[in-house]
Amino acid sequence: MITRMKILLAASSALALTACGESNLGSPFYSEAGAFIDEGQFGNPTMNNTLIQNGERNYATSLNARFADAVPTMVNFAFDSAALDENARAVLREQADFIRQFPEVRFRVYGHTDAVGPDAYNKALGLRRAQAVLNYLVSQGVDRSRLQALVSFGEERPLVVTGDRERRNRRTVTEVSGFDQRHPTVLDGKYAEIIYREYVGSATEQPPAPGGGLQAIEGQGGG
Repeated sequence: MITRMKILLAASSALALTACGESNLGSPFYSEAGAFIDEGQFGNPTMNNTLIQNGERNYATSLNARFADAVPTMVNFAFDSAALDENARAVLREQADFIRQFPEVRFRVYGHTDAVGPDAYNKALGLRRAQAVLNYLVSQGVDRSRLQALVSFGEERPLVVTGDRERRNRRTVTEVSGFDQRHPTVLDGKYAEIIYREYVGSATEQPPAPGGGLQAIEGQGGG
């Protein structure tokens, strides 16, 4: 009799706890700390912070997002051309202004084409476009050694999927690729100085970008 009563009491307690848990679903007061922010993957924010603090996760990912927010990262080209028009040069001047603020950071330039023309030709054309961007950034005071790599995807990664001439696919993209690990700021771990320089730069009034653009003559070889 006593054993049966113990079993009934245990079952009643389990049902009560289950009902209590169900009634509090969705309440932040009955979840693990950080679960609401983490969307069910408890511990990831702490892990991410730890990786950043001990250097295992590169700050470059965050800086690349800031770079994309601060300046246009892409320039476009006329058909079968690697020539920079005035609009492209204006964008690259903005990129160069940002890049010069971060001497410990390296960047990579990706070249792209549209789908018109042979694959091999477009690979080479994409590389010429990336090289043109690199040369212009260097002319604006960026150290060539900080432009870590030139990559051509040719027609492989279109923004607009089409076999026609599409200007938005004829582009280069500049991205943060990492840190120069030999730079003293990186060696000392003084990431606050990087952030502070960005803060000061964001408060500096910038002159208006020149308007207008030059219409390039389209060629015939590839996109």
